Order: sequence, then C-alpha cells, then structure tokens
Amino acid sequence: MSNKKYWKSVEELNENSSIVETLRQNEFAEEIPVDEFLGDKDSLAASSTSRRDFLKYLGFSTAAASLAACEGPVVKSIPYVVQPEEIIPGVANYYATTIANGYDFASVLVKTREGRPIKIENNNLARVNGSANARVNASVLGLYDNLRLKTPLKNGAAISWDTFNAETTEQLSQLAAEGKQIVLLTQTYASPSTTKLISEFKAN
Repeated sequence: MSNKKYWKSVEELNENSSIVETLRQNEFAEEIPVDEFLGDKDSLAASSTSRRDFLKYLGFSTAAASLAACEGPVVKSIPYVVQPEEIIPGVANYYATTIANGYDFASVLVKTREGRPIKIENNNLARVNGSANARVNASVLGLYDNLRLKTPLKNGAAISWDTFNAETTEQLSQLAAEGKQIVLLTQTYASPSTTKLISEFKAN
C-alpha cells in the first residue's frame, strides 16, 4: 500500500487554511440531484439489478448521449454493382483535355478519383501548351460550389427539368408561330461539343 499523499491545490499545504476547511465540510455548493437520474432510493435498494447490469446501462447511456451530442450528417457509401474497368478505388485517373473560360485557354490534365475531378495540372505533352494559371487551377472548385444552381428557377422558385423543357418549348414554339426572331446569347466559346448542342437546339 502506498503512503504517498497527493494535494489537489497549493492551499492544502497550509494546515490552517480556511479554504481547505470550507471545502472539506461542503465541497459541493449545491447538492447533486442523484434521485433525478437514479430514481427512488428505497426502490433502488430493493431492485434486483446487479452492479454489472447497472454499469452496462450507465455505459450505454453515456455512449448514446455522447453520440447524440456530436452527431454529424450521414454520408452513405454505396459500392459498385458492376465496377467500371477504368475506375479503381483509391487510384487516380488522368484525362487530357482543354479549357476555355473567358480569356483563359490551356491544355490541361484533370486528376480524378472515382469519377470526381479534384485537381488540374498542365499538360506538357500537348502541342498547344497554354499554361494553367491560377484561375484555371481554381476552376475545379466551381464544380463543388454549394451556391451553384441545382435546379431551374421560375420566379425564384425551383422547378423540375421536365417542367422547364416543356414550358420553354411551348414559349419558343409560340414565338416562332408569330414570326418573331429568336436570339440565343452566349459567351465566346471554342468547344465543338457546345457548337453541336446549339445546332441541335436550333434544329428542334
């Protein structure tokens, strides 16, 4: 058995300290409401619950309260039913492409993980090697911007794409029937895919 004595504060070194004597007589300023969470003392004494069961319930209650206090958003991870051959979890893929945004033109390599772009780098093997400046490197952040519109809006309220397509087609058909000219305003673009989409839109 150890004979060591431990002090909780410097005041305990002074035997005549009034603070130590006060704390010894009344350590807690207010009585702890044990009955509120343990129940009636008489019924508790007559209970057949063993100490092991009590500690088990107490530990479960403490763990449940701790988890509830720090509960975060639930993000479910769903495995592939048929895993694509080109995607290996944890291994990055690189895709060579070009970017044209305003006055920024560059041949870049896009680093992706599980199909999600995470980084843009210079493509030094491209014939036309426009350097990726800060705006080009930061453009990947726009894909994960929470302020991006997720659905079409009508008078400030969200609508479905089906409703948007139906109403837009109806309005354009009505303008065309009245002989009015329809103008599509876009930014400057050099994308063959965008050109094809606009051509299909004009044909419909």
